Amino acid sequence: MTDETETGRKRSGGGRARRKGSERDRPATIRDVAAKAGVSVATVSRALAGNYPVSEETRARITAAVESLHYVVNVHAKALSGRVPGPVALVIRDITGPSLAHVAAGVEQEAGSRGRLSLVCSTQGDTGREDDLVQLMREQHAAAVVLVGGAVPDDAYHRRMADYARALDAAGSRLVLVGRPPLPPGVPVTVVEYDDRGGAFQAVTHLLASGHRRILFLGGEPGLSSAEQRRAGHLDALRAQGVAQAEELEIPGPYTRASGHARTREALRSGLQFTAVFGGSDAVAVGALAALREAGLRVPHDVSLVGFDDVPFATDLTPPLTTVRVPYEELGRSAVRLALEREERTPGADHVVLSTRLVIRQSVRRLK
Repeated sequence: MTDETETGRKRSGGGRARRKGSERDRPATIRDVAAKAGVSVATVSRALAGNYPVSEETRARITAAVESLHYVVNVHAKALSGRVPGPVALVIRDITGPSLAHVAAGVEQEAGSRGRLSLVCSTQGDTGREDDLVQLMREQHAAAVVLVGGAVPDDAYHRRMADYARALDAAGSRLVLVGRPPLPPGVPVTVVEYDDRGGAFQAVTHLLASGHRRILFLGGEPGLSSAEQRRAGHLDALRAQGVAQAEELEIPGPYTRASGHARTREALRSGLQFTAVFGGSDAVAVGALAALREAGLRVPHDVSLVGFDDVPFATDLTPPLTTVRVPYEELGRSAVRLALEREERTPGADHVVLSTRLVIRQSVRRLK
């Protein structure tokens, strides 16, 4: 009996010890801080918010209690009360793409300079996931939701974006479209674009001025807004120089290295004659460069090459790539700046188009 009783007491004591331990392990609450500082919960709340006069002695006791208990303020609750600025959410298709990564860097830089947290979310092209992320950011009281990347501007796109814009606006947030087709007037949205068409025009004009007439154009996927604009710029340049369009030299596809490689290899195998390649992106141009080398062709001695984006590795290629520079980081910074300052601007300033420019390096040869 004695042994059993003692054992029972030990077990009971152990249970009490574990309960005490679990209480110590749980996160401290504002009530714990108030009890340790010897003040009311309301006084702690006022001291932490900084919006009500509290004596220095009381503030010091509260600060000491917060530090000793490792108390963490409930940021979500503060956001709901409007005392903490909402984050800026960036929603993109693929976070591994070099150009989109630079947009993300611009968003983070501008948000950070304004004391805002930035969140980066990836959809992998899933519109359902995009819907869920936008709704989640609305519930989290994001100050702005930035959607990046080309899209097909059909009726379904316009309906979805308008729904996003109105739902976010009703929650005090803002939808920002970066590099995406704009929406009709009256929709509460900020649009930041760049001059796809003008950039492509510059690239093809440079090739034409260098004597090239048979230009293999590896554009983007049909219907995609950026692809259509770059194709339009390509055709504008041909018309401006009086060069007939050769449809067999236009081969659309994804903006990937693998696609650029496959399309160039197939063009060579089919016997297409061309003296230059215009890749719809730098990744496509890199794939084309690999295919040309595999075929024993030298750039620019045998075939000239131009890309589009001017991502960092463009200067490290051999030869360094002539390409169109897109101000990706500035797109991100502008998106945040325009969204957060919208109440301070004049009407009509919610749609901006940033310029692109051709960067000439060593991948184009002038024909005699």
